[in-house]
Amino acid sequence: MSSIRPDGKKVKNESPFVAVTPYIMPYRYDAMNMVTEYADMEILREYIHGKRKQGVRISYMALVLAAYYKAYLKNPKINRFVMNKRIYERNHFCVSFVMLKTRADGTPDETTLKVFFEPGDDVLSINRKIEKIIEENGNAQHDNATDKFANFLFSMPLLPDIVVGLARLLDRWGILPRWIIDLSPFHTSLFITNLASINTTHIFHHTYEFGTTSVFVCMGKPVANYIHGEYRKKLLPLSCVMDERICSGVEYAQFWVSFSHYLKHPELTENGAEDGQTAAAGKKPTA
Repeated sequence: MSSIRPDGKKVKNESPFVAVTPYIMPYRYDAMNMVTEYADMEILREYIHGKRKQGVRISYMALVLAAYYKAYLKNPKINRFVMNKRIYERNHFCVSFVMLKTRADGTPDETTLKVFFEPGDDVLSINRKIEKIIEENGNAQHDNATDKFANFLFSMPLLPDIVVGLARLLDRWGILPRWIIDLSPFHTSLFITNLASINTTHIFHHTYEFGTTSVFVCMGKPVANYIHGEYRKKLLPLSCVMDERICSGVEYAQFWVSFSHYLKHPELTENGAEDGQTAAAGKKPTA
């Protein structure tokens, strides 16, 4: 089995404890850890309203993704995945999510979208990418490449079993073509769902055994925060399910500290904002 896949390369010189975990827990559902992070809605709303006054509309999901992406850049091990009991470093960063749309007859429908981030991306460019892909796929008559492939799969009996089974086998041995990986929403750095958009509470969504999803984040509808029986503010719950095998607990903790920091200071998700703030404080910028 090759140490290089189309979407990543095998991790070498990892600590023995981390390296052995995929053998102890061979499946993602064995290794699911769960946590809920709460983002202060007042802070996020204030930032969003401030940008709106500048003529820029930013969604809450784009802001959460920008905070996640900035935290990943400081803690790149969060972008690893496990396949066939081996840990891989992904050679790109992408996000999958589900978009709701309405069919021509008025019935609700869903489609999965996938956005690729680049090293220079920040909250503004991430928001533009999300808006663009939603606009491109919002037409009730429009099927994206993933939808068309799914429709093809179910066009003939037994075809789904054959194609998915073959894909699992090729993926297991690291020879699944890159075009299929790019098409698949289950081969992703992060899968996110925004249940707040349908006024639903947050859930702990499983990570998929098919594909390479190591982290799943669910945005729930805002909840009231009461302190000593007194209402203070609303919080945005972010339920996270993680594959614990990709890195150590300490490294996961460092990532969540960074993620929480960017949620508390959303202005730092803009390129140059953090360096400018650091320089103003008389400190050297940190990577």
